[in-house]
Amino acid sequence: MTLRLILIRHAKSSWSDPFGDDHERTLNKRGRASATAIGEWMAQEGYLPDTVLCSDAARTRETAALILSALDPEPRLQLSGRIYHAAPDTILEMVQKQTDQTIAVVGHNPGIGMLANGLVRSAPDHRRFSDYPTCASTVIDFDIGKWTEVQPRTGQCKAFVVPRDLIGTANHDIE
Repeated sequence: MTLRLILIRHAKSSWSDPFGDDHERTLNKRGRASATAIGEWMAQEGYLPDTVLCSDAARTRETAALILSALDPEPRLQLSGRIYHAAPDTILEMVQKQTDQTIAVVGHNPGIGMLANGLVRSAPDHRRFSDYPTCASTVIDFDIGKWTEVQPRTGQCKAFVVPRDLIGTANHDIE
């Protein structure tokens, strides 16, 4: 059996109010275009999660909503404050409690990027994988029967993409 994990960093958020509450920051125009492009890419490639675990921060909720709107069927969304700036181990612990075959997580750096780096057998040949920019997305397959069997460096990286890889061909105006 193959289990699939899709790790997505939230899209670019607005810093229009530098003193505003970090948890409540929303996406900027570029971020909305990026999240839309990632959702379209996931739909086109058939990367369709059953469940999406998502930080309860405004920017991750908005990222997830834009991505999910492109997916059919639309996955179940589970919001959690535990994913807000979570360590990789916390995110993995939440994934290990899942029973669906394909799980996506929408979270924050550094945790989401560190988890992607720690789970893949070998990193993809992409210069941005190590710094995991906004809306970076990794698709990782595991040849295991249940999520509790996930071990570091055992996942096969099926795909890694950043919005800049897609925006030019998706006809999004991002200024």
